[in-house]
Amino acid sequence: MNYAVIIAGGSGTRLWPMSTRQRPKQLLRFIDGRSLLEIAVGRLEGLVPHKRTYICTSASYGDQVAEALAHIPAENILGEPMGRDTANAVGFAAAILAKTDPDATMAVLTADHIIEPQAAFQTCMQQAFEAVARSPQTLVTFGIKPTHPATGYGYVHAGEPLAGLANARRALAFKEKPTQEVAHQYIASGEYYWNSGMFVWKAATILAELKRNLPASYDGLMRISAAWSTPHYAGVLAEVYPTLQKISIDYAVMERAKNVAVIPMEVNWLDVGSWTSFAATLAADAVGNKSSGCTFASLESSGVLAVSEDSEHLIATIGLKDVTIIHTPGATLVCASDKAEQIKQMVGHLQQRGDDRYT
Repeated sequence: MNYAVIIAGGSGTRLWPMSTRQRPKQLLRFIDGRSLLEIAVGRLEGLVPHKRTYICTSASYGDQVAEALAHIPAENILGEPMGRDTANAVGFAAAILAKTDPDATMAVLTADHIIEPQAAFQTCMQQAFEAVARSPQTLVTFGIKPTHPATGYGYVHAGEPLAGLANARRALAFKEKPTQEVAHQYIASGEYYWNSGMFVWKAATILAELKRNLPASYDGLMRISAAWSTPHYAGVLAEVYPTLQKISIDYAVMERAKNVAVIPMEVNWLDVGSWTSFAATLAADAVGNKSSGCTFASLESSGVLAVSEDSEHLIATIGLKDVTIIHTPGATLVCASDKAEQIKQMVGHLQQRGDDRYT
């Protein structure tokens, strides 16, 4: 059967102060009143039923996820005791699925993205499920057709079409974040796509790849799987999971695997990982000001992003240009918009000086 696993474990420090360790970005209802996690689950409507949709998240977020997604069975929320990067999050879910359904095909998705139109997304997902059904040893990834020479994304190099696999091409190589010059070359070639971080494969196939490339982690995941649905599960999970090598699925498997296919996905794709990318979801006024969740007023200001959790809260600006203002009950951030990448650094600074209550 086909399953979906949504990876939703990050804390989203670049979206501080709204996103914190206690309430991560994937649970913030700041996209038209919905959270990124709710949007990710909604994209699967009609494709994968709720009873076969799993969420892999931090154990500390488990109750919040269960409350936000009451229609997802509680046992489908897989809580990681600590983050060990995507190779182990994927392996964790695959090990549980393979135990309950040895023939499981799993889509691995993220809770970070806005993807539109939904119909195009679902068409590509269905093509991937069909490709894996025909070729069970194939690992399918999705390449987003690039709209500009981005240097902040990884790329996948697509080769010749694969016979019998609809819309699929051979994945020749994965390339990490390129320079501006190289990114221009990628775009000009027409052979490179943004690496979406989304996949479809047999649970048994990805476990075999992990066994080959990360044998110690594989053994640990098998111990966890063996304890699933037993009284010993929590203890085994807490003992084993922190010992797993911290590594991404791209480094651990995708860059080494032989049978990798890429399905181009022509969609509007936005990784909402920062206030800069969040701003791209909002409409601007005549001078480029954008606001969300607040009452906003400005005089002689342009390029301002103003966000609040309190719709009654007024953010007023005078004579500001290209400034980001984020207001929460506990903290207010004001920064030059071109310095937004330093928000993560600010979070680290606050933690270092002992102000953990704000982060």
